Amino acid sequence: MTPREKWTDERLDDLNQKVDDGFERTERAIAETKAEIRETKAEVRELRREMYAGFDKMNDRFDRLSQILIGGAIAIIAGLIGSSAF
Repeated sequence: MTPREKWTDERLDDLNQKVDDGFERTERAIAETKAEIRETKAEVRELRREMYAGFDKMNDRFDRLSQILIGGAIAIIAGLIGSSAF
């Protein structure tokens, strides 16, 4: 195969169109990828909000349980002190 010695305007136009088409496909693929990344980030943000809300509920439950246990312990200690005082 011998290299062409002469590029015609038509061949140059064809090459130019192929290059432009390739860049257009690449730009579309990049735009689609960016859109998918934005969508994934939004989903992750929503998941974090849901997780933090769940953790807040768990913390509230643990706080209430701690108060109940401490109150019960105080009641038991007071009962023991009261019964041994008489």
